[in-house]
Parts: sequence; structure tokens; C-alpha cells
Amino acid sequence: MGIFTNGQTHLLWQAEGETLRIEPWGENSLRVRSTAMGSLPEADWALLPPSRPQQCTIAIDAGKACRATITNEKITAVVEEEGEAHRARVSFLNAQGKPLIRECSSGGMLKNRARNFQPMLGGDWRLTLSLESDPAEKLYGMGQYQQEIFDCKGCNFELAHRNSQASVPFVLSSMGYGFLWHNPAIGRASFGKNRTEWVAESTKALDYWVTAGDTPAEIITAYTGATGRPPMMPEYGLGFWQCKLRYWNQQQVLEVAREYKRRGLPIDVIVVDFFHWPQTGDFRYDEACFPDGAAMARELKEMGIELMVSVWPLIDYRSENFKEMLDKGYLVRPELGVNATMMGGTTGVFFDPTNPEAREYVWQKCKRNYFDGGVGLFWLDVAEPEYQTYDFANYRYHLGPNLQVGNVYPQLYSKAFYDGMHAEGREEIVNLVRCAWAGSQRYGALVWSGDIHSTWESFRRQICAGLHMGIAGIPWWTTDIGGFIGGNPDDPAFRELLVRWFQYGAFCPVMRLHGDREPISDNPFTGAGNEVWSFGEEAYGILSKYMNLRERLRPYTRALMREAHESGAPVMRTMFYEFPQDAACWDLMDQYLYGPDLLVAPIVEAGATGRQVYLPAGACWTNLIDGKVYEGGQTVTVAVKLESMPVFARDGSHADLAGML
Repeated sequence: MGIFTNGQTHLLWQAEGETLRIEPWGENSLRVRSTAMGSLPEADWALLPPSRPQQCTIAIDAGKACRATITNEKITAVVEEEGEAHRARVSFLNAQGKPLIRECSSGGMLKNRARNFQPMLGGDWRLTLSLESDPAEKLYGMGQYQQEIFDCKGCNFELAHRNSQASVPFVLSSMGYGFLWHNPAIGRASFGKNRTEWVAESTKALDYWVTAGDTPAEIITAYTGATGRPPMMPEYGLGFWQCKLRYWNQQQVLEVAREYKRRGLPIDVIVVDFFHWPQTGDFRYDEACFPDGAAMARELKEMGIELMVSVWPLIDYRSENFKEMLDKGYLVRPELGVNATMMGGTTGVFFDPTNPEAREYVWQKCKRNYFDGGVGLFWLDVAEPEYQTYDFANYRYHLGPNLQVGNVYPQLYSKAFYDGMHAEGREEIVNLVRCAWAGSQRYGALVWSGDIHSTWESFRRQICAGLHMGIAGIPWWTTDIGGFIGGNPDDPAFRELLVRWFQYGAFCPVMRLHGDREPISDNPFTGAGNEVWSFGEEAYGILSKYMNLRERLRPYTRALMREAHESGAPVMRTMFYEFPQDAACWDLMDQYLYGPDLLVAPIVEAGATGRQVYLPAGACWTNLIDGKVYEGGQTVTVAVKLESMPVFARDGSHADLAGML
């Protein structure tokens, strides 16, 4: 038999070299770690130290039962030895004793291992955690995957980042628990009907975190309490952001900003996108096109507009910084082959943010060349990072092989800029980033959904992605309005899509217009016009209306950002987040709540003249198109014109918006 130890603040079980440790970690939550041999590593990849001393109750039955329990408020872990196999099976119960999660059994003569450490000769372990599965369970979260799927049950997920894919391995269950796979290794998660499996291709230990809650809000509060919450969103994060591929010189940026002001349109941020530098990795303006970046930033500030500049983690071979960064070990290293991690318009190697010295080096370059010249926020592009080929086994970081630690890359990329700006006295910090992992939110990461296509199918996928990201603890999220790839401003079909996407964008955490519009300019990497006046007069009238609506929503949006900062609540919420007792709300993937009070039902089909909207029970709902009031618990059909999108206000709120849509 194994050995149980009551460590007062943790429960320990040991047998045949395995050490299993369970301890309280935040409200109603437990952290589980195990290693097949040796001592447990102390890495806290996403989890923060608990904010207060942790209390728990531990009971050990060292007799024939070979059983122990550890309880932290509403959650209890039970550890039971299985026969003479020298294995311990872990299960979790809520405060009422209801089973939440249970490791799979050995299966008798099958001799399965729920915590299966498969040795990698000369290295660490390939790990599989196997859990029992309830076929009736519904699961949500996991970050951003490009699929039109709401309930994750029955799905397989690659635990790896790609352009437009952000793997955040947290799920919320309809059974009343949240589960974080606290491991940055490349791997997979499978939520099958017969079992759930979490796999790390290379790791030193098993590490996961579980919380129990009576409502989705309670679960998310505990999860974000354990992994961190965003700072308060700056005021310029509440309004409209203008962006395109790309403004290639200083005069162009200023003329667009001046035109917005001449038209009396509200705008908070304008963006200088990629290739504004001499070579990628120089981290400075190309003075031939941007002769005085500081003067540009000053003029924009005088207009009430914040300047954002793009930063890539790629260091081109020709960059003035390449050799120094290579010699100092600040770059990702391939295990085999040519040392080139991305090729195309620029060819080079990604910097390694898992190295704290590399983070400081890149920040100091950006501080001197951008921040000190008035740049208030950064666009941290290519944050996955986007390898030329996603051969995850072929790269090594300061903290270890990519296969073992790679998913933490975007989190530490955001940390580099957050720490730098915080050291300069900034408290309200936001940076746009193309990827995230658990904990990224605490570093001011505003995630956007990557280089998606300008299609209705892609549009629908973004609604699902945003809802899952909110559940996964990332409340700041947005898309390229209109999609990034494709879309001719003169094409009536694209104009319709752009209008519908823009309407939806007015009710996203951040409202940002971006895209690589057709036809492409003779100037490399410069798309066609992408300002609100670029799509014809009819579209312009609608877009300007929604820009002004977003301004009317500023006090409400500010309150939502305050709530996200204080409790981790998503800004863009699944229907079940606010109405968990309404069974219908657990299946609604094409409508959502912008905060607690506004039900948003985007138009997601070409040529649509209306759509059905489910109004949850327990509230009354005002249609902001015509002011008509409905009792909840029913589905209504809403007629729309091109200029209108169904939005319903809850229980008499936002009466001033009635008739605006």
C-alpha cells in the first residue's frame, strides 16, 4: 500500500516512486500535482499564489479502506487506493456530495493508469490523464478555435497555438465545476462520450486545478481569482479603433485621423501596422516614411486619438539587432535544420520571451523608439508564434523544449510589455495581441481572432470564439471587423457583410475595424481603403450610426470593464452565464449578452430580413428597434433592415436606446 501524509496544508500520497499532492488553491478550489519519479517541480505557469492563507480539512483512513479526503469549502477530493495495484484514484465532489470529476479506474485486468506517465528515453514524460465522462455534460471554454461549435462535448482540441487559434485549456462544465489543465506543453484534449483525456507530449509533472461552484459566474470568479484578472481598461479602449493594412507613411496616418475629426466621428485609437520599420526586429520607425514619430503621436493626442504601433517578435537576419540577440541567447533555437522560424516578406528567427533578459531587451528597444515618443499601446502581432511550419518538436526555448513549454509563449510576450509599461508608471494597460494562454489576461492582453477570412462562415465562427474566450478567462477580445483576408469595398456583397460585422463589433469588448482589402496597392503590403467612408454612402450612414451608438454605450462599457477587472466577468457573455437555470440558454451560440443587460443577436446570413431570438425566462425584454416589450421564456421573430440588428434590453434598462437600432 501507498503512504498517505497529512501535511496540514496539503494531502500527500506516495507509492512506487509516484508523489501525488493535492492542496487548496483559491476559493472552492484544489490543485493536483503528480510526478512518477523525483520531486515535484514548483513552476506556476498560470496560477498565482493564493491571496490569503488556505484552510482545508484533511481526513486519512489508513486502515483497510486506504482512503483520504481533502476539503476546501465547496469542493472535496477523495483519494482511494485500488486493490493491490499501488495506484490511487482521485475523484471530486461538491458541497452536496455530488460527483463532479473522477479519474478512470484501472479496468481490472486492463491495468490502465489514469495518470499514465510514459517515459521518453533520456528525457521526461509523455503524460495522459484519463477521466470518466458523463454523456449528458456540456462543456465550454478552451479558448479560441475556428469552428462553429458551442458545446465542446464530443470535440477534440489540439493544445497548441496557430494563427487564429489560441489554446486556453480551461473548461466550464454544466455539472458545476471548472477545470484548468495547468500545463503549457503541446498536446491534445479529447472530450469523448466514454472518457475525457488530457495529453502532454512532453512534461515533467501532472498539474491541474479544479473548482466547484453553484453558478457559472461563481466558477469564473474563482478561476480568474486563481489565474489573474485584467487591469482596468483605459478610457481609449472603450470607443472605436481605426486600422487597415497598412498606413505606410506618417502623412497618411494623420490625414485619416484628420478626416475622422472633420466628419465629427468618434475615434479613440488609430494603428500603424507592420513593415513601418527598416527591418523586422529593429523595433523602430523607418524614418524615410515616418520622419518624426513623436510629432505624429503628439498631433494625434491633440485630436484625442491614441497611437498604437505594431511589434513583431521576429528578428530578421538583416536586423541591426539580430547578431547581438543571437549571441546573447535571446532567440528561439531549432533542434535541427536551418535557423529560420518564419519566411516570406521577412525571414528570421523569433525572440524568446521565456528568457527574462530577452523580454527586457525587447522592451527597452520599444520604450526608447516608441513609448518615449508618445506611443500608448502596442499591437503584439504573430504572438503564437506563427512558425513557417508548425513543427512544434523542432524548437527550444530558454525554459525548455517547445514541446514542453511552448504554449506559454504568448503569455510571456504580453508580460514583457506589461511589465515594461507598469515600471514606467502605467496602471491601466492594454495591448492588442494575436494569441493568449491561461493568465494572459493579467498582463493587459486584448486578444483578437487573427487573420480570418471575410466570409459569413468565418463571421459566425467568431461569435462562438468570443464566447469561449470569455469563459476561458480572457474578457478582452475582438475581431477584425469585416474579416482580414479578402473583401472588396466596392463589392455590394462584401459591403453587406461588413455592415453586419460592424453592427456586431459595436457590441464586442473592443470595436476595431481592420482588414487587408482588395485590390492590393502597388505598394507592398498595403490594402485598399478600410475607413468607414470606403464602402459607399449607404454603408457609411449605417457605420457612423453604430459608431455613435458605441459612444452612447461608453458609461455602460466602462462599468463592464470595471466588473471584468474586479471579478473576471466576461464582457461578452454566454446566455447561460446570466441565466443558468434556463436550459435553452446552454445551447445558444449565435446570440449573447453584452454585459448583464443587453441581449445581442447578430445577423449572420447574407440577405437576411429577420431572425429568431430566444428571450430567457425570468426577465422582460425591450426590443431596441421598435421599443416593444416581451416577457421572457419565448422565441420571437424580429424583422430587420440593413441598418438594424436585434438588440434587447433587460428589465427596462437602456430606455434611451429604444428606436436607435
